[in-house]
Order: sequence, then C-alpha cells, then structure tokens
Amino acid sequence: MPGHAPRPASAVATWLDTERPAARTGIWRFGYRPPKETPQRVAPVTVVGMLVPLGLAMLVWSLWRRGVTSYQYALLRLFTPDDWWWGGTLASPKVFEGRNVPSPGAEALVIYEGLAFAALVLLVAVLGSWRAVVSHYVARRPQPARALIAALLALLVLSFVFPDAFPVVGWSPVPVVDPLLSFTVLVSDGYDLMASRLYTDTLYVVVTLLVLWPFARLGGWLPYARTLLAARRAVPTAATPQARPRSQWPALRDVGQYEAADLLTGEVVRGSMNDVDCTRVEHAFAAARRGATLDAFRDTVLRRGGAAWTHPSGARDLRRRSARHDLLTGQVRIGRWSAAEQTPLPYRDAGAALDPDVLGTSLLAVGPPGSGKTRSLVQPVTEALALRALTGGCAVVVVSAPGAPVCDDEAFDVIIRIGDPSSAHDLDLYAESGDPDDAAAILAEALVGDLDTVGAQGAVTTLAQLLGPFRAVHGRFPSLPELHALLEGEETALSRLGEALAASGNDVMRRELDARLRQTGAPGDAGRALADRLALLNRPVFADFFGGRGTARPFSLRAIAHHPLRVRIDVPERGHDEAARLITRLVLAQFHAVVREGRREHFVCLVLDDATGAVTPQSVRRIQGLRSQNAGVLLALRTVGDVPEALHGPLYGAVGCRMAFCGVSTWDGSRFAQSWGTEWVETTEVAKHTVFADQPMTRFFHAVRKLVTGKAVTTDAVTVRQVERERWSASELAHAVPAGHAVLSLTSVKGEHAPPLLVDLHG
Repeated sequence: MPGHAPRPASAVATWLDTERPAARTGIWRFGYRPPKETPQRVAPVTVVGMLVPLGLAMLVWSLWRRGVTSYQYALLRLFTPDDWWWGGTLASPKVFEGRNVPSPGAEALVIYEGLAFAALVLLVAVLGSWRAVVSHYVARRPQPARALIAALLALLVLSFVFPDAFPVVGWSPVPVVDPLLSFTVLVSDGYDLMASRLYTDTLYVVVTLLVLWPFARLGGWLPYARTLLAARRAVPTAATPQARPRSQWPALRDVGQYEAADLLTGEVVRGSMNDVDCTRVEHAFAAARRGATLDAFRDTVLRRGGAAWTHPSGARDLRRRSARHDLLTGQVRIGRWSAAEQTPLPYRDAGAALDPDVLGTSLLAVGPPGSGKTRSLVQPVTEALALRALTGGCAVVVVSAPGAPVCDDEAFDVIIRIGDPSSAHDLDLYAESGDPDDAAAILAEALVGDLDTVGAQGAVTTLAQLLGPFRAVHGRFPSLPELHALLEGEETALSRLGEALAASGNDVMRRELDARLRQTGAPGDAGRALADRLALLNRPVFADFFGGRGTARPFSLRAIAHHPLRVRIDVPERGHDEAARLITRLVLAQFHAVVREGRREHFVCLVLDDATGAVTPQSVRRIQGLRSQNAGVLLALRTVGDVPEALHGPLYGAVGCRMAFCGVSTWDGSRFAQSWGTEWVETTEVAKHTVFADQPMTRFFHAVRKLVTGKAVTTDAVTVRQVERERWSASELAHAVPAGHAVLSLTSVKGEHAPPLLVDLHG
C-alpha cells in the first residue's frame, strides 16, 4: 500500500486483491510471502564420512573373502561341532558319506559368511550416517521424484542380491539368499525343501519384500499410492468456478447482493473509491450480516455507492500520510524486522507492523529525545487510528508533547489547545459525569495521583464532599475557579454554599459539607494539596478553559465511547510543565473512566506522546484491564526515570508491548532486560591444551612443527552446553542498537507473542 490513498483506476483493485496471508504477530501481512526454509546442505565432511567407511568395508570384505587372517573363523569354530572340520585346518569342512547333508561345515561356512556380511553392512551404515544422508537427499524431495529415486535405489540393491535377474550386470550376488538356503538345509537336515519350487519362490519373494521395505518407507510409496488412487476414484464434478477477486466483492455476491456488488465493483474500477471507502463498506456489510439488515445495507449502497456510511466529519481520507497503512488488516508499517541470525525465520526481513490487536494490550516506548519516538511510532500509529476512525472502527485521543502537535490538524475532528484563546473546544473537567463520587475519583487521580503523601481515598472523599453539595444546589459541577475557592476554604464560597443547602432543605448534602468544614486545616487534610495542584490550572492563561469564562465549546471525553471520534489535545508549553503533566494525568484518568462504561464495537486508544508524570499506581492497575475493554494506551517516555521507581515493575508487567529505542541508558535497558527475561541458548566452548610427548621421535616432530608454524602443538577440547541468557542485556540495548533502530516485543489480545527483536525503523 503506498503512502497515499490509491487513486488510479487499477490501484484500489490491486490493493484489494493483494494477498494477506496469516502471519505471526507483528508481521506486515500485505503482500507477505512466508519464507521457505532453505534446505541445509550436507557438509563435505559428512559425505566423506559416508564414503570412507564404504571404501574400508570393501577392502575388509575383499580380505575376508581371501581369508588373510586366521582369526576370522574363530566364532564359527566356537559355535559348531569340531567333527565338522578337518583337524589342523582353520575351517576346512569334512564330507560325510551317507548323510542327508554330506558337508554341514560347508553350509555353516556359507551362513557365517552371510552373518559377517550383514554385520559389516550394518556397521558401515551406522558409521557413515547413511540414514541421515539418504533421507536428506531423498525424503525432502516432492513426489513423484522422491518415490522414483527410492525405486532406483531399490533396484540397485536388488541387482546385488539377484544379479541373474539383471542381464546387464556381471557381478556375483552378495551373501543374502545363499545363507538362507544353507540355513534351511541345516534346520531341515536335508535338501528336500530346496527341491520345492514353492518354497524357493516364497523365499525369494520374502527377501525381495524385505529389501524393498526400507526403500518404500524412504520414498513414501504407500501414501503416494493412496493419493493417486483417491484422485483416480474421485467422482468427476463440474468445474468449480474460479474464485472472484476481492475487488469484485464476492462476499456480497455470496448472499445475493449482486446489484450492490456490481455498483461497488464499478466504482472501484473507476477509482471513485479509496481504501478507506472499501474498508468502511466492508465493516458495514459485516455489521449488516450480524444484525440481519442486508436489505437496508443494499438500499444504502444503491443510493450512495462508495460514499455510504461516510464519517460524520465528511472526511473520506487524510490529506497526507507519512506511513504505509493496510486498512483491511488494520495494520500500520513502522519498519522492517532485522535479518539477524537470532531472528526467527518468519520475521527475517519481513515488515514490522502494529494493529489494534497488539495496541489493545498497551505499548510502552522508551527512548531519549531524537531517537524517533514521535516520527517512527507515535505519528504512524496516530495516522492508522485516524484512518480506522474514518471507517467507523475506532476512536482515538492523542495528547501531544508540549510544542509538538502530532499529525496535521485536518486529521482530527476535535482539537483542544489548552491555553490558546483561539481554541474552538474546551476540555470538560469532569468528562460529563453525573456522579459526584465518579467525578471526584477522576479529579483526585489527576491532581494528586502521583503524590505518595496524599491518600487516594482521602482525596476522593474531600472532593466528593464539595462536588456533591455544589451539584445539589446549582445542578452542575463547579468550574475550575469555583472548585479552587472551595478547596482553599474561602469563607464566602463555603458559607454561600451552606446557606443554599439550608434553604433547599437538603440535609444529606449539608452533612457532607459540614464534614468537609470540620476537616479543613486538620492534620492529614487532603484539601491543601488538592488546592495547590489545582492552582496550577487556575492561572490567567487557562482562564478560558475548564468551565471558565471562555466561549470555547466544552468537549467531553465520554463521547469517544459512543462515536468514532478523532481527538487531539495540545498541552501548554513555555513554563507550564507541571500543568501539562497534570492535564495528561487528567486525560488518562478520564479515559480509564469512560472506556469502562457499556459495550461498544469500536476500538478506543489513547496516545500519550509524552507520558512523563502520567503513570500512577491507579493508572497502572487500570491499564491491565484495558485489553478486556477493547481499549489500549500508547505511552512514550524519554526515560523510565520519569516514572516512580516503585512502579517500574508493575508498569512493565501491565503493558503487553515494549519498545526500547536506540540510545537508552544501561539503567533503562536493565528494566527491559528484566521484563523480557531469559532464554536457553546453545554455546560452544573450545579450549586448547598443549600436547606433551613422551617419545623422543614425537618430541622431535613437535619441535619441527613448532619451528615451522610458530605455534605449539595443541589439541582442542570442545564443550557444547545449554545456558540460560538474557534475550537482550542492558549493555546490548544501550550500545548495540544502531541509530534508527529499536527493539520491540509484542503481545496480542489473543495471547500471541512476538519475542523482542531488532527493528529497522527506516526499512
């Protein structure tokens, strides 16, 4: 998929028809071709190791036949009667007149020769690794080549066993059949069975089958024969129609929506639809099938064509794209997986991609300024979510880093520039909550959630004791200046509120306010800390925001739970760092509150370009539950030191995806190394030991060799063992990750994992 939406007539159709095979988590599926395992070549040493024992065996067998040693018949004489042999000879058989078997020693000699041949063949096969070598060259080949090669090898072996059946060959038979016939003679004590044609033919058949059996398994003859028979017996059926490409909307045709399919096909061919339109219509079709509203779907398509179900903003694309997107799979490509040796084969040189399945487990990215967090991660992910929102598939909220807005303004439906008087929208301080306790919990998390000195429950109670009475009197929650005055304990504000409650006769809320008045100024009162933090926002620059006197339209983050909105919040800069962090915590707390409500089909994601100061104990606990709520967050940090040390372990455990950019410190790298754990690897250690000779001649040769080579004579001691090592050490993350790269691990909401691997962010 190009960086821009496909516009030419064939571009959209080509994009739709491109294969997207199933792949491992994090692999760019558009046009992906799973790599084929390169067959391992047998090393020359292995081939030589097969041929050398064969040559030695031929020499040994030649010497055996000549009887060059007096010990080769020792076992034969040990297991046979002495009267079968002439005295004073090694193995010269006697001939007995009048017996059924005149020379049993001669028959025993033939059997012994056959056993020796069998032992020699077995020894050569084991020493030469014949099974592994032959399997390497034959078993990996496709049929019918595999079966044919095995058949040729079987014929070659049979030509040695039954050379008379092959007129072309001229060698003598190997001792296989003759030892069996001699064994028959000794067992039956006669040659009667030898004269039976039925017996000899049966014996020949059995020998032939025994010879063919290993080659039949090697060549897979039986499975291949079954395949051929099944194909021949298959009932001929009418030619199946060729599968339609996706650009012709076959799913619609399968349910009888031919008119809609033809109309959409025409618009795709003419270039009237882009990738956003196609994906949006497919989502609408899937929803219509689930809801059994296909008739309404057809009517809408026939009436509006590719513009059906357009986003409420009217946008059908982004003006500019900086990354490659595949909306059918929901993926955005952020780079290329490294082709290093430790990279699993499916990932080598494949595209690296993110999608809602992995963002649903939340992602933590750590890297120093300039490492590419915004350019290579935050911006592509934001683009992908904004495009997906145009298809109705998700809602996205982006909190930009101070002074660095993410993406173009045209990519968003709502832009809140806090501190900018020209901002068209204001942020609702309470996320349109109607429950004082819920609103108090949101504010408490934003104001003092990062403070260890203020109890979370105490802060919630303090705020609820003010928000509840105020709402009971005015029918709304207080604006930021009004709330600040109440927390400061201003007598005018509190007395006016108390009088209004007394006049209304609301005793319950009056008791709440009285409890707050009694606690004001007491030791451990959270009101002072809340007021101090709220004072950061109660500044002239923010006077038009948070329910102040400005004319900007208030926007509630609760809307993202119901609509596929694209929202960007620009936090203030130039001396308002603490206020920016407080606003970021407020957005994160509101996000956690709104995603818990109700059931929705679209994915919701919060992107924090700078999450410094946003991570609190409460937010970490809630991040863990986002994957079950069809939501996720992306947290970008300059260093893990921006998070309280007590939360390092819980934070790394709460997120399913972790990304370490180049340039992280060894201290930050150690946190990633701990979270990624260890793996078992095979190591080879070679130790060289000097050889000390005892014999004068050997010492002389060693001295000459050392004089020529300049090195002492040594032997190598090789130790291969399994050791447990870190997947990525802190030192490797700090010093071995090249510029423009990052180490990324992924976990999908389904539990599928991608190990921490190196990613080229420019690939």
